[in-house]
Amino acid sequence: MPHEQDQTLGVASLLQTRPGSGRRDFSSHSTTMPQNIFTNPAIQPSSVINLSNSTDVVIGPMTQYQGPVSIYYMDASLQTAAGINPSNSSNNSRKKSKRLTRNTILLGLLVLLVLIMAIIIVFLELNRTHVGEMGLANKAILFGNSYADGTFPNLGNGHLIIDRDQWGSTDQPVNLTRPLIGPVPYVVITHIGVQSKPCNTMYKCSIKMRTIQDSSIAEKHLPDISSNFYVSDEGNIYVGRSWEWANTYANNTLAIAFMGDYERYVPTKRQLEGVQHLLSHGVAMQILDVNYKMIALNQTRDSLSPGANVYREIKKWSHFYHCDWKKGPKCGSELGMKDADWFGHQ
Repeated sequence: MPHEQDQTLGVASLLQTRPGSGRRDFSSHSTTMPQNIFTNPAIQPSSVINLSNSTDVVIGPMTQYQGPVSIYYMDASLQTAAGINPSNSSNNSRKKSKRLTRNTILLGLLVLLVLIMAIIIVFLELNRTHVGEMGLANKAILFGNSYADGTFPNLGNGHLIIDRDQWGSTDQPVNLTRPLIGPVPYVVITHIGVQSKPCNTMYKCSIKMRTIQDSSIAEKHLPDISSNFYVSDEGNIYVGRSWEWANTYANNTLAIAFMGDYERYVPTKRQLEGVQHLLSHGVAMQILDVNYKMIALNQTRDSLSPGANVYREIKKWSHFYHCDWKKGPKCGSELGMKDADWFGHQ
């Protein structure tokens, strides 16, 4: 059996067994061993080497195996037969590295694009706001036919006029008998009150206008809605008794109501601006006196209207008139108006 194993090594003629020890000595044999036995590709060992009944076996420099040893050598052909591709690992690694690099570049470009768009949007918004604020003070107020056919008329700067048929006024004829005669010397500012929440869409405000009108006719027994105009939170003007008929507060005045309870809520900038545009329009049409006086309803009677938050704002306006029904001077006294004149009952 030892002789059969020597034959499997393929170099049996170069090896000698020392008697009694079973050791095979590669260095002491008289035959000269080829120097290129391990480096010459023409001399290839078998793919499988089996050693048995041997001790002190030395294969290569400083490599020793004690006892029965089986050594398996798998060359490239056997790896391929076993389904192992040595190049797959490195190829997969390179592919994964390329994918990561490509994804990183794409992500970086996406983040950069988002940042650029955000900077552009912020710049445009800041510039638009600044230009808008600068232009608002110098922009002329537009009246009349400054709108396209089929759209709502406006007072300029986007303040729409919502007429009676547009918000859904009652179809029944109203029994208004006292016309509004200009130029009107007084403007009365009031609000809806009674914990009314401000409206900020045309749909909601139209519902509120119909509710106010129904309440005025059915509960207060008035012929129509109380004020001449109503101003919503978004700054649109809803027509009440319009420029044609006197309001229910005082016959020789124009009444403008803020749509909400402004003891609780704060008027918006658009709402305040809408009132000012409406008043300028009234002066331009010569319905309001050029030197008209603007007052709050609570200056003529015991009332909270138009609410502390609106009152605080209108006191800053140039046409505001400091009169008081308790402390005096009484509102309208310069025109000969009495206390009863501030209750129109129409």
